[in-house]
Amino acid sequence: MSQPILTYRLGDYQPGRIGFGAMQLAGPGVFGPPADEARAIQVLRDAIAAGVRHIDTSDFYGPHVTNQLIKKALYPYPDDLCIVTKIGARRDGQGNWLPAFSADELTRAVEDNLRNLGLEVLEVVNLRSMFDTHQPAEGSLDAPLETLLKLQARGLIRHIGLSNVTAKQISDAQKITPIACVQNLYNLVNRRDDALVDQLAAQGIAWVPFFPLGGFTPLQSDALNQIAQLLGATPMQVALAWLLQRAPNIMLIPGTSSPQHLQENLASVRLTLPAEMLDRLNAIGQGS
Repeated sequence: MSQPILTYRLGDYQPGRIGFGAMQLAGPGVFGPPADEARAIQVLRDAIAAGVRHIDTSDFYGPHVTNQLIKKALYPYPDDLCIVTKIGARRDGQGNWLPAFSADELTRAVEDNLRNLGLEVLEVVNLRSMFDTHQPAEGSLDAPLETLLKLQARGLIRHIGLSNVTAKQISDAQKITPIACVQNLYNLVNRRDDALVDQLAAQGIAWVPFFPLGGFTPLQSDALNQIAQLLGATPMQVALAWLLQRAPNIMLIPGTSSPQHLQENLASVRLTLPAEMLDRLNAIGQGS
């Protein structure tokens, strides 16, 4: 089996298919500062040194923490670095995740991202649906998308993406504006969006799974562990390699605050799974 393609279009960029998700650089619960700021900055710098050119972030991580860390660690940015952010949520004083869909809230979120990242324009802004905090739920995104189009017309946004959305919401959004990428929960054992992944691949639209390694509860599977042992890899490397071979439009943003885990994640691009192992892994997600 051939090695999967290693880059994919994202906005005006063509970064490698393994990027970096900055969420875990904030404190516990993605709230407050990290326990070790120096290590967080080192992870970001190590990612860039290793060739990562896609960083996923949001100003509601912390809030403000991850964007300020990214700027402190990496500014001025490499010319080929694609920073993707998201809006549509906010945090209260206890760290709860709340919808922030009004025109004023969305505009302020874009301006906050620009300021804290030190950018004049955001390459891709994902609108995160918040009709259900934890999973996609139906509801109209027309009004917030119209606000993003106005911000785009002001030159503050280049491309618009979607997050935590249903197939209908994607289809409805595409009647209003081109969609650069979709970011939903998806991994080896959470496969509800299988058909959607293939649909967007046919359209040339990037699929960026969040929690590609299971999120706050890492993926657990005897088959995954056995295959990893046979390949001399970690289970998480196998899970990432499966995603890379699942579809050519999948772009990964595994997050970590550990320099060692960063290097392990990036090494998964060199891992090719033979057909019989893919079959065993595919069976894990059946019925998800």
